[in-house]
Amino acid sequence: MPSSEHLATLERLKEAFRKLPGIGARSAERLAFHLLREPRAEAEKLADAILAIKDSIFHCSICYNLTEHDPCRICTDAGRDRGEIWVVEQPKDVIALEATGLVRGVYHVLMGHIAPLEGVEAEDLTIASLLERVKSGDVREIVLATNPTIEGDGTALHIQSSMMDTGVTITRPARGLAVGSPLEYASPAMLETAIRGRREM
Repeated sequence: MPSSEHLATLERLKEAFRKLPGIGARSAERLAFHLLREPRAEAEKLADAILAIKDSIFHCSICYNLTEHDPCRICTDAGRDRGEIWVVEQPKDVIALEATGLVRGVYHVLMGHIAPLEGVEAEDLTIASLLERVKSGDVREIVLATNPTIEGDGTALHIQSSMMDTGVTITRPARGLAVGSPLEYASPAMLETAIRGRREM
């Protein structure tokens, strides 16, 4: 029978899993016992992969998307339309939009949305960097692809007002997206409708 020290180690692992999003107590227990049954080499692979993302993945200095090379591959792609910037809340939104194959512009990741009740103000996001990109010239359209939620809409309106004097066209994806539903959960068909039907704000 395992000693109490081994059981404490197992509990520590379960507690670590419980901190992950979407992982409850039962799921954490299943994951912990799964790893316990796996060969040591498999556990080491998992540990190495976790450490690698902390050591090797960072934010692009231009668009703030996740990357292993700075600038990221989208920002350095000569085939991209740099006059069209798609503004999203999180890096995972870039993945969702890229999966449609319809976006030929570049991105700007805000790293969240304005939410005063959560202590997140406009200054906490990358809005200032976005304004600098616009002021540098050659940008003709900003697509505010923030999530169709109260916070996402509020953030889009704030950015729109910040760009009133820039002369840049501001658009928003069509409401093929369900109100209140994050981009990452939208199907490719819904995203395609939203992208093709975007409208000027």
